[in-house]
Amino acid sequence: MTNFGNLQSESGVKSLNDYLGDKSYIEGYAPTQADVSVYENIGKPPAEKFAHALRWYKHITSFGAEKSKFPGAKNPITNNVTPVADEDDDDDEVDLFGSDDEEEDADAARVREERLAAYAAKKAAKPGPIAKSQILLDCKPWDDETDMKAMEDRVRSISMDGLVWGASKLNPLAFGINKLSILCTVEDAKISVDDLTEKIEEFEDYVQSVDVAAFNKV
Repeated sequence: MTNFGNLQSESGVKSLNDYLGDKSYIEGYAPTQADVSVYENIGKPPAEKFAHALRWYKHITSFGAEKSKFPGAKNPITNNVTPVADEDDDDDEVDLFGSDDEEEDADAARVREERLAAYAAKKAAKPGPIAKSQILLDCKPWDDETDMKAMEDRVRSISMDGLVWGASKLNPLAFGINKLSILCTVEDAKISVDDLTEKIEEFEDYVQSVDVAAFNKV
């Protein structure tokens, strides 16, 4: 994984910001444990002047606890910072068994069973993960005179519960015309891809059509 230096320093954050200038994630085209490693080590939202790093940080934050389910393995990053224990870890650390050195009597067995039952009930009560998808949309203009910055501003103005916009870039289409390729993450239960593309195509002064270039579950 790319070494950005000390992410607690301005130079480290600048290095990360420069790296994310044309990228959505630390590795590949979907969030991984590499993003989680950098996210945890940077520790706080970057300053406004580091726009790319701040956009990435907010995007990773939007996944909440689901970050632990990202694919890949964490790459340790050393910033000379003492790790801080997660207070929530105590919730899942249940002492299910007593000492192995003592003979288990009837009372100890009863306590053990009660703890097992309480632990199972607690796990069952936790809400399941929210199903999300990451979508890469290609927004095509009418001609080479279309204001692509204005097009992107219109697209990003769409605000829906369960929708988070990600990185974007212009890609060549044909005859000097560029298309706007833009990433977004949606909650499957709240956002219909068809509804989203229809909303974008309503900006008919800028958008000729919208294609789904990539669709991945996250």
